[in-house]
Amino acid sequence: MIVEGIVTTLSESGEVNVAPMGPLVDEQLESFVFRPFQTSTTYQNLKARPCGVFHIVDDVLLIAEAALNRMQGTQTTFAAHQIPGRVLADCCRWYEFEVVDFDDKSERTSFSVRIVYQGRLRDMFGFNRAKHAVLEATILATRLHLIPEADVRSQLAALQSPVQKTAGPREQSAFELVQQYVDEWYSKP
Repeated sequence: MIVEGIVTTLSESGEVNVAPMGPLVDEQLESFVFRPFQTSTTYQNLKARPCGVFHIVDDVLLIAEAALNRMQGTQTTFAAHQIPGRVLADCCRWYEFEVVDFDDKSERTSFSVRIVYQGRLRDMFGFNRAKHAVLEATILATRLHLIPEADVRSQLAALQSPVQKTAGPREQSAFELVQQYVDEWYSKP
């Protein structure tokens, strides 16, 4: 099963990278396999510093900003407990991990990790159709180079309905960000 969330990793110089990530997990959330592309900052950081923090979040605006490289300023973080890493201050739960094995024979490297600490800051908001629609729209926007524009536009139109019906301000802002990103992508010469 894949759980969507946010991973933070540190560069060799200690700079925090915030990236959306959907690791493969077991139902007990004890076993994680991250599969970043080798061109990503997450991959570079995990190779240099084989540890990080995976966050369960319910803020789809944060996920959209991270996925589309539109982060607004720096995120508030605090020091991880067991690893040299940073925890997002606005997450629901977090899992500090160390890489125990990796396979980089393909474009997407598989990093198997061991959870060394987990923490909880607050309850997750709960199910909301707009949050799910924004998450799907965000994932769609990261695949514009793979999907024909007509299909992208059609899927975005379908996802807009639950956003209009059930979104709060953060979901509305996130969906607008995704739409703007898509429009900019297709308007490039």
